[in-house]
Amino acid sequence: MIANADRDICLGTGRCVMTAPALFDQDDDGMVVVLRQPRGADEDEDVREAVSLCPSGALSLNESAQT
Repeated sequence: MIANADRDICLGTGRCVMTAPALFDQDDDGMVVVLRQPRGADEDEDVREAVSLCPSGALSLNESAQT
């Protein structure tokens, strides 16, 4: 699974960071930064939740891709 972030449509709400702080952060402008890709089932679930909570749809997953 690969997590992707479209910084052009990110609203900077920080929901991704609150949901999966090991995987996402925000830059100085508040825009999403992917720190690393998920490792294991627990982090996969965290990423799925972050994607579902993103109000702008800036986060997406490629479920078939491997890191």
